[in-house]
Amino acid sequence: MLFDDFFFNRDTLPIGWQKASLLDIADYLNGLAMQKFRPAETEEGLPVLKIKELRQGMCDDSSELCSPNIKPEYIVSDGDVIFSWSGSLLVDFWCGGKCGLNQHLFKVTSSKYDKWFYYAWTKRHLNKFIALASAMATTMGHIKRSELAKSEVLIPSEDDYRYIGAVLQPMYDLIISNRIENVRLSHLRDELLPKLVSGELDASNVEI
Repeated sequence: MLFDDFFFNRDTLPIGWQKASLLDIADYLNGLAMQKFRPAETEEGLPVLKIKELRQGMCDDSSELCSPNIKPEYIVSDGDVIFSWSGSLLVDFWCGGKCGLNQHLFKVTSSKYDKWFYYAWTKRHLNKFIALASAMATTMGHIKRSELAKSEVLIPSEDDYRYIGAVLQPMYDLIISNRIENVRLSHLRDELLPKLVSGELDASNVEI
């Protein structure tokens, strides 16, 4: 609601603001068909980010692997904005570690605007995209890039942009840092729990 308060609870467009589209403010890079980029025998494979991994927030032992030598722009890192545009549509911050971007997922970046801005605007249009995809007479609904070009964005004046960003960016940064820590703790739990159950680790002297 905070984003809507900044951008939509107003009768007219403020002075210095302008209209644009999602494609004007960000780049939407579609992933690779990773089955064509399997790791060589001498390479340590990189987990592949698919819709399953995006939904669960991390890769696991069942995640496919790709070559770590794919082009750098197709490597996803913590904090990147990922938009699943086919099948299960969702927009989220990826916080599950380094991985390779699979097809049907957009990696959203911008050389002009900050992460809070293009994330919030993409998220703003998500329900519309879901409705469009569900209305398609296909087995796997999706949105076309042309829909991004038709999705309106309001660009604030320079002063207003800085003011809004000072409020929203710390909130998103906190979400990302908390999720990264949650993933780290989950991996630590998964490593320690079997050792505790088997008796390999002795916790009898731990005071709670």
